[in-house]
Amino acid sequence: MKNLALTFSLLVFSFSLSLAQQPTPAPKESKSILLMNGTVHIGNGKVIQNGVVGIKDGKIILVGDATTTMVKKDAYDTTINCFGKQIYPGFIAPDCTLGLVETESVRAETDVADIGQLNPELRTLTTYNTDSKITPVVRINGVLTAQITPRGELITGTSSVMNLDGWNWEDAQYKADDGVHMNWPKIMSRIRLNEDELGGYVDNKNYDKQVQVLQKFFADAQAYNQQTTHDENNTKFEAMKGIFSGSQTLFIHTDYVKEILAAITMIKGFNIPKIVLVGGRDSWMITGFLKQNNISVIVRRLHSQPGTPEGDVDETYKLPAELQKAGILFCLGTAGDMEQNATRNLPFLAGTAATYGLTQEEAIQSITLNAAKILGIDNQLGSVEEGKDANIIISSGDALDMRTNNIIWACIKGKALQLTSVQTALYNKYMNKYGLK
Repeated sequence: MKNLALTFSLLVFSFSLSLAQQPTPAPKESKSILLMNGTVHIGNGKVIQNGVVGIKDGKIILVGDATTTMVKKDAYDTTINCFGKQIYPGFIAPDCTLGLVETESVRAETDVADIGQLNPELRTLTTYNTDSKITPVVRINGVLTAQITPRGELITGTSSVMNLDGWNWEDAQYKADDGVHMNWPKIMSRIRLNEDELGGYVDNKNYDKQVQVLQKFFADAQAYNQQTTHDENNTKFEAMKGIFSGSQTLFIHTDYVKEILAAITMIKGFNIPKIVLVGGRDSWMITGFLKQNNISVIVRRLHSQPGTPEGDVDETYKLPAELQKAGILFCLGTAGDMEQNATRNLPFLAGTAATYGLTQEEAIQSITLNAAKILGIDNQLGSVEEGKDANIIISSGDALDMRTNNIIWACIKGKALQLTSVQTALYNKYMNKYGLK
């Protein structure tokens, strides 16, 4: 009993400590802010070497060259000198599970999927946890907005785009229910030899049956939503309404050529207007087909092994450059094992893409304006332009380089964030312990 009481006391202490390290959501900014003399990476491929950015009421009201733009400094309450610093739009992470999973090995801390093959009615919006200890760590690397995406079997549910700050999901939501996500069945699957080792590939004997399930579901959902009245409401079909009307996007998760071709061909048969391919390892092989069908791509984590044994070792690294060359709209994602923590590496994936064929500004665009376009929020976010929401970061070095990425200031809708986390608390704790700070 004494041991049980001690264990409980330690848990309470640990929980209290974690709350103390959780930064408080930013209060509404009542003062106007002027950023001066920094290098402004607009996010659309353009750079202003000696830039000026004005922020008021959560919006960007001024962007220009400090040497040629007339600026009334006394019109702003706060001026931040950014000389030698880099100014970027906040980075946007698509297809991630932040706020849905805290510890993958603990079932009670996982709210990312549900049972059943077809669950379009499941919404990440109301299950998003603003108190996740992972989110502040992600923000410190410049990721300020994310598409919170469900996982599961064939149709996993409906995602929402969230700003990574707020007391609750109502505060954090940026675009509610932006799209429905579908996992196309795999033609081949790998044998798992043990917990850590995968073997060869075998045919998926259920492939045709799974495709038929999807075909019938889309046909039934389309027929249902073409009717104006119903004897009985079907929540699953209701959740598909925006896909057919074009108010929502259908995100198809698949990687290989045969699967991509089969998925898009079937879906195009239902006249669904907005389709995005998620993953797309082999998308570089069929860029003509993707362009012809106006398909954008969310490229899954670049720091991965090739999809096949005979693939080039740098196959995944070169994919963004191949899509850029072909004129395919794409952005970068971080989905994969332990993806919640890996979301913080989004800017470094862009840095890898810049090393393997993209220009620096194209790489920045792949995690800012391109992502905003694919998620349908580019009129409000994704670039440092007048009239857009002020989601902005300032780094003392190149934010795409893990050696120099050092975000010293950030704001969401003009609200300055506390750039602290459990990790910064531990860093400061041991720096003080050893007299290094």
